[in-house]
Amino acid sequence: MIRPRRTATAAALVLGAALVGVFGVALPASAHVTVNPKEATQGGYGRVAFRVPNESDTASTTKIEVNLPENAPVASVSTIAVPGWTVALEKRKVDPPLEVHGSQITEAVSKITWTATAGAEVKPEQFQEFGVSLGPLPQVDQLVFKVLQTYSDGNISRWIDEPAAAGAEEPEHPAPVLKLAKAADPASGGATPSVAPVAQADDDDDEDGSAGVGLGIAGLVAGLAGLVLGGLAFARTRRPATPSDV
Repeated sequence: MIRPRRTATAAALVLGAALVGVFGVALPASAHVTVNPKEATQGGYGRVAFRVPNESDTASTTKIEVNLPENAPVASVSTIAVPGWTVALEKRKVDPPLEVHGSQITEAVSKITWTATAGAEVKPEQFQEFGVSLGPLPQVDQLVFKVLQTYSDGNISRWIDEPAAAGAEEPEHPAPVLKLAKAADPASGGATPSVAPVAQADDDDDEDGSAGVGLGIAGLVAGLAGLVLGGLAFARTRRPATPSDV
C-alpha cells in the first residue's frame, strides 16, 4: 500500500514539473537573506530589517556581515540591539563629502557585522532579523547590500549576486535590494487639493432669516399662552359648582 506522505510528495513533484514545463519557471528552492520592507523613499530616513534564515540542517548561523554600497553612501546608520548579538560598524572616507542639514559628512558606514554570543546563534529551521535605521537615503534607484552569512561549521553563504535584469532568471545567491522611489514633488503632483469656499448669505437672506426667527419666537409665545389659558379653563371646569355659578 502507498503511504499518504509518499503520495503527497509525488503529487508535489508532479505539480512542480508541470509548472516548469507549462510556465517555464521553477519553484523557489530555498529562502534567501532579504531586506524588509523592500521599498523606501529617496531623501528620507528608513528603518529596515535584514531577515536571515538558517538554511543548514546541522549548523547554526554565527555571524552576519552587511556591506553597504560604495557608490551610494549613507550619512547616518544606526542599529537596533539584538539580544545575544554584538554589533560593530566599519567606516570609510567619502569624497566628495555628504551634506546633511548644512553639515559636511566625510565618513560613512561601509559594513555592519553582527556576531552571536554562545546560545544566541540562529539555529536550523529558525531565522533572525537585524534592524537598521538609514538616512538620508541617496538619490538612486536602489541600494544593493552584499551579505556574508557565516555558519558554526565554517561554511559561508555569500549573498552577493547583483540583481538580474527584468525578465532574467534570478541569480543563485542574490544580494538583498532596497528599492528607492522618488519623493513626491509638491510643485507638480503633491499640491494640496483646493477646498471650495463657503458661500456667504447676502443681506436679503439675512433679513429673511431674522424675520423668520422673529416669527417663530412669536408663534412659540402665542402657543405657550394658549396652553396656559387652556389649563386655567380646564381647572375652572373641574372646580365644584357654587351658588354664584348657578
